[in-house]
Amino acid sequence: MASVNLPNSITLIRICSIPLLIWILSSGRFSSQTGEKELLASALFIAASMTDGIDGYLARRRGQITTIGILLDPLADKLLIAAAFVTLVQLNPALVPAWVAVVVIGREFLVSGLRSIASSEGFTIEASELGKFKMVVQIVAVVAVILDHRWKQWPVYNNYVFPIHWIAYAAIWFMVCVSLISAVDYFAAFWSKIDRRVVKRRRRAFILSRRRKPQAAPQRSDGDVAPTT
Repeated sequence: MASVNLPNSITLIRICSIPLLIWILSSGRFSSQTGEKELLASALFIAASMTDGIDGYLARRRGQITTIGILLDPLADKLLIAAAFVTLVQLNPALVPAWVAVVVIGREFLVSGLRSIASSEGFTIEASELGKFKMVVQIVAVVAVILDHRWKQWPVYNNYVFPIHWIAYAAIWFMVCVSLISAVDYFAAFWSKIDRRVVKRRRRAFILSRRRKPQAAPQRSDGDVAPTT
């Protein structure tokens, strides 16, 4: 198929990695005592997240932006994040309670809905810098929570340790805050554009109605005599 080019293939690989990530985190085939499960899942999630930037860069660089790519790329991102947080609710509920997953997934649905409405109205809502920063925070939070399932802290050098638990805890709360703020930011951008769109549409409809309004025929006075043929 002509539309399945290299960027789209990378996007499809990211989608295919989602059930693999869920299987690694949920299956008892990998041991948590040695950290095999956590390290493998973290590596897979980081690799899948990196493909998000790679496929977009290649699509722009090679001029291979397609309709299926525009559809699949944001879908793959949202599926990956949703699958990760739903699985983390089961894997590490102390750090990721169910309401956190609801907030994260609900935010993704909200942004997708706003973009769909914007597209139907003939304009687009570009990804903001805050939204991109939110994605980075989500990656850090997910990886930290996965590693926290096996290690609360990681020895670095002598008596120095890497506080994985506290990093995961702070990252989760920070991610929730950034997700809510970015959702408000997207909604404000959508509202300002849709409001201007509605005003222009009403103004255009008013002008057209004035142009199409029929002019009243001149009335004859009683003293006027109709012409004879």
